[in-house]
Amino acid sequence: MSRIKVACCQTAPVFGDVDGNLARAERALERAAEQGVQVAVLPELANTGYVFAGREEAQGLAEAANGRSVSAWAALARRLGMAVAAGFCEAGADGGLYNSAVLLGPDGERACYRKAHLWDAEKRIFDPGGQPPPVLDTRFGRLALMICYDLEMPEWVRLPALAGAELLCAPVNWPASPHPPGERQAERFKAQANAAFNRLPIAACDRHGRERGVDWTGGSLIVDADGYPLALAEPGRDADQWLLAELDLAASRDKFISRRNHVHADRRPGLYRALLDEESRAASAAAIGAG
Repeated sequence: MSRIKVACCQTAPVFGDVDGNLARAERALERAAEQGVQVAVLPELANTGYVFAGREEAQGLAEAANGRSVSAWAALARRLGMAVAAGFCEAGADGGLYNSAVLLGPDGERACYRKAHLWDAEKRIFDPGGQPPPVLDTRFGRLALMICYDLEMPEWVRLPALAGAELLCAPVNWPASPHPPGERQAERFKAQANAAFNRLPIAACDRHGRERGVDWTGGSLIVDADGYPLALAEPGRDADQWLLAELDLAASRDKFISRRNHVHADRRPGLYRALLDEESRAASAAAIGAG
């Protein structure tokens, strides 16, 4: 399959209301299915809400990767014949607590991912994941998965692109932050840039509303392989929004941007060794400690 229809289901999860949030997700996915959507993305931590007071509160709402939330979304993926990406609070079998997401295919395919790059207070609550973004083969194409702040790490987005991903699904929660009048928030530009760097379409599904004193941008977007937005949520609108776009995955398999330039083949990893050597890592750690 080359052309697919993608949706970002921008909802407002209510903190701690797992039953209600699952019902909201079900309505959103059913509405997407009515529009012929084949791949749908829900927000980060879509089953619980985001603003945990601390680790203990998150542990009280955490579920296993085969728990009721993921099981409910998997059943919807099968019933509606679509692939579903959604974020959840995971109680790991290893005893860890993770900000996680799942990618669920219509034929029982499944991938689980633990957020590797934790944002701000998440570092007090969650353990960081240690595995690269998964790439899942589905009848709709090769789909990859990561979460929110992960999108701001160019090296991390490069990994699924090199692994042959044709669409990157990203549940996000972007808190509102100041930006110049008339400009869109920077997170959107970063998603567009990473899509263009890799010729990898990105569907980033944000949330809207206010939760425990935090306002959310409601900045969902679907970006094509050239880095241009095909669908943008209307900013400042405190209501659910469904972003729909048709993507040509054949474009994501073509990494040429001119007759002689290939976004991956033109890289020169031998010149980038400073990213890996011990001195650079030590310098980075010292800079972080000084901050």
